[in-house]
Amino acid sequence: MAGTHATTTPRVHKHAHHHGAALASAAQATLESKGEQWTALRSAVFGVLSRLERPASAYDITELLSREQERRVAANSVYRILDLFVATNLAQRIESANAYIANPHPGCMHDCIFLVCDRCGQAIHVDNDAAAGPVREAAQKVGFVPERPVIEVRGRCAACAAATLA
Repeated sequence: MAGTHATTTPRVHKHAHHHGAALASAAQATLESKGEQWTALRSAVFGVLSRLERPASAYDITELLSREQERRVAANSVYRILDLFVATNLAQRIESANAYIANPHPGCMHDCIFLVCDRCGQAIHVDNDAAAGPVREAAQKVGFVPERPVIEVRGRCAACAAATLA
């Protein structure tokens, strides 16, 4: 599963963080509930994405998938699938890194905060609807309709910060 996930959402809300086959099943159910098909290629892309420990670019995912399938997979197909996964909440995009991670709870919508380590590349995903509230309000005050704020904080994860001090 990509990254570490912490839930700090102030309202009462329970959701499961899926792993392995349960994550793939939840992703498939979510995608199909949106009227989309769970094709072999979509399943393969999600499989690669969900096994990664860190956010990965579309090209990284394409390379891994091509090796797994022992054939060249077109990068533009992977890009389209990743766009669909982001649109349907199966994956999340780390904008500042131009990279993707699997969403551990694809059926739930939350405003996300990503803590991105500049040293090791790990992205820690924190669900926190309250933190994004002021961002939504600022957007609405100027007539913008925010759909899903994503906040990214660049820095060092606890392990990298500790290693730097040692």
